[in-house]
Amino acid sequence: MKLTILGLLLFAFSYSACAQNMGTVVESKTIKSAALGKDVKYTLYLPADYETSQRAYPIVYLLHGYGDADDGWVQFGEVNRYADAAIANGDIPPMIIAMPDGGVSFYINSYDGATKYEDFFIKEFMPHIEKTYRVKAQKRFRGVAGLSMGGYGTLIYSLKYPDLFAAAAPLSAAVFMDEDIMNMPDANWDRTFAGLFGRNLTGKDRLSQAFYDNSPLKIIETKSKEELSKVRYWIDCGDDDFLINGNCMLKIALTKKGVPHEFRVRDGAHTWTYWRTGITDALNFIGDSFRQK
Repeated sequence: MKLTILGLLLFAFSYSACAQNMGTVVESKTIKSAALGKDVKYTLYLPADYETSQRAYPIVYLLHGYGDADDGWVQFGEVNRYADAAIANGDIPPMIIAMPDGGVSFYINSYDGATKYEDFFIKEFMPHIEKTYRVKAQKRFRGVAGLSMGGYGTLIYSLKYPDLFAAAAPLSAAVFMDEDIMNMPDANWDRTFAGLFGRNLTGKDRLSQAFYDNSPLKIIETKSKEELSKVRYWIDCGDDDFLINGNCMLKIALTKKGVPHEFRVRDGAHTWTYWRTGITDALNFIGDSFRQK
């Protein structure tokens, strides 16, 4: 009986210690968006000591992929569990992680102005998060990351707004070369990109100004090394991922401009298994930007 009681006490102590290292996931929060004309959901990860401290925290905006929602990174990516472990181990500093619902917007403004997600994110969502929660609202304490469509959004925001973000970590980013767009089957174009870049377009006509204004490769081509080097980049894509060619071209484009960056190709495909095993390294890279050198 004594052993049983001792065992229960040890279990309770162990559970209490683990609980103290567990952050909080806040789900089903909404923000009313004038840019989008609707309420937008978001999920938040708050580090374990958020409720007991008065300090402000650095922040990472974490973007989901096509077909997922704001809770995707928690539901399938278990980002809260990985963040808890990395913070407890001292691998990353305590941070807030904000995850908005991006729908299938690719996180940009559509060519016809029907959807203005980029305006929402930059002008409404970020200010809302950084006023509502204890965030260190400075470039040096702000990062952005995401997978697939969210990796594309990560690149768009860090390339267009380099004065807002210290680091960016696109995972399996949806980077498309001109030939990918021109040769894309009409059904794929109509389903995924027509609403973003132009309807009833085929072949070379798809390479519109709207597309080039939102092409990571074209943006890199038109910006200077100095401008591009304002953000630290961590690029990660699986060797069996259907997006590997675009990610390799992204690496080549940055190399040609002489822009420092980290590029990782690991064994894997376009799967949650790949992203779960990569998110800690991505957060570690971003978190290193928040530390005093």
